Amino acid sequence: MEKKEIRSFIIDKLEIRKSDDNNSMTVAGYVTKFNTRSKLIWGEFYEKVAKGAFARSLEENIIKALWNHRSDFVLGSTKNGTLRLKEDDVGLYFELDLPNSTWGKDAYESIKRGDVDGVSFGFYVRKDKWEYIKEEDVYERTLLDVDLFEISPTPFPAYPESEVAKRSLEEFKKEIKNEKDLDLRKRKLSLELELI
Repeated sequence: MEKKEIRSFIIDKLEIRKSDDNNSMTVAGYVTKFNTRSKLIWGEFYEKVAKGAFARSLEENIIKALWNHRSDFVLGSTKNGTLRLKEDDVGLYFELDLPNSTWGKDAYESIKRGDVDGVSFGFYVRKDKWEYIKEEDVYERTLLDVDLFEISPTPFPAYPESEVAKRSLEEFKKEIKNEKDLDLRKRKLSLELELI
């Protein structure tokens, strides 16, 4: 039987957005960065996540956002789009629209104040690789393919290099506009190349 595992990551910056018009509260950042070492796990080994380790889960799974791994405090879900996840060149990025509930508001406030600055994830291992690092007399595990089922804001993360950025809604809209402009330029260039 597969063993359920949970990993927590420290967050340098947590992106917080609040819209006054509809009272929505959104937090965002990286669940993990690829190829970055965790803290020493159980005093026995280091761990890192390879790029692509979440790809299958993102296609196949309904993934929940929980408050500190508590299934009685559901903050969002990929099923209804309140949790959005994507792998990029840096790591596994998330955006989470918190619920307009007591625990959603409490989570938003704790994250905003910086009391909770970590993100964790729950998974089953499909494929991994182990390596002995002789110079350090320790093992290093690389997660190659995991069955991701939840992410959680948490106060006690295991991966110190994870990052979440704090920015305003205006900065976020500007970034999205820049991404759309870049995408438009790429499509235009592609069409121009086809005509040549």
